[in-house]
Amino acid sequence: MYTYYDYLDLAPGASTARIDAAYAQIIERFGCGSTGGGQDLSGLVRMIHAAYEVLSNPDARRRYDAQLDQEAAMADAELKASLDLQSSRQPRRVQDVPVPLLNVLRALAA
Repeated sequence: MYTYYDYLDLAPGASTARIDAAYAQIIERFGCGSTGGGQDLSGLVRMIHAAYEVLSNPDARRRYDAQLDQEAAMADAELKASLDLQSSRQPRRVQDVPVPLLNVLRALAA
């Protein structure tokens, strides 16, 4: 999943000046003022504009960051629950030894 920070190639703690500079650089790189480019490029450009709208507005950015934090916490909880479930199961050997062979080995060991 890409975040708005990814679309602008920024770290989450980026300053407002850095957000403005990154946006200007990306817009220049893609030549967004021109009419060239396919459908995929126009979708990417829309996402870049949407990212800039949110990240350049302090209130919208705070809400967006809170949403990202909540999604990350939910993903962490889901992963932890999955790992806890796996660790509570009986460990499985790479190869289970057939019961008749186990009986012979136990008899030899006795």
